[in-house]
Amino acid sequence: MSEHDNDSDDATPGVRFPPPLIFLLGLLAGIGLEYMLFDWTLVRPERLFWLRLLALGFAAAAAWLLVAALGGFRRQGNDPRPWREDSALVVEGIYRHTRNPMYVGMALAYVAIATWLNTLWPLLTLGPVLFAIRHYVIAREEAYLERRFGEAYRDYCRRVRRWM
Repeated sequence: MSEHDNDSDDATPGVRFPPPLIFLLGLLAGIGLEYMLFDWTLVRPERLFWLRLLALGFAAAAAWLLVAALGGFRRQGNDPRPWREDSALVVEGIYRHTRNPMYVGMALAYVAIATWLNTLWPLLTLGPVLFAIRHYVIAREEAYLERRFGEAYRDYCRRVRRWM
């Protein structure tokens, strides 16, 4: 049996597609639209320096969130892959402010790349990406965490917002 065959026994969240790949596919779809349809830039070339500076800010925020989130997972002995069983509920560090810092970080990295490339198309495909993450990843994770940790997780949800 593979590690995914146990999804139905509630031992894992049952996430079937790696979230970073969902973000990557959305980004590539947006970049593809840029090449297939027409250029849709965010700013004129003379303002590109400032746009790229903004992109670096988004990238720094994304890196900080991702490192902080992964560190919180590792300190609790959890595997960050969402198809794996969690050994503990992570509520410390960055998880005191958002229940999904990894997805917020990935979204910021996505925005950083689109901004750096000076194209609007990937920003338009971010909406469907976030919809997929929310409904096909986070919903499964939340249901799993509620089954696994019960009232402790429900209390955490009452205290901490999903995104930020």
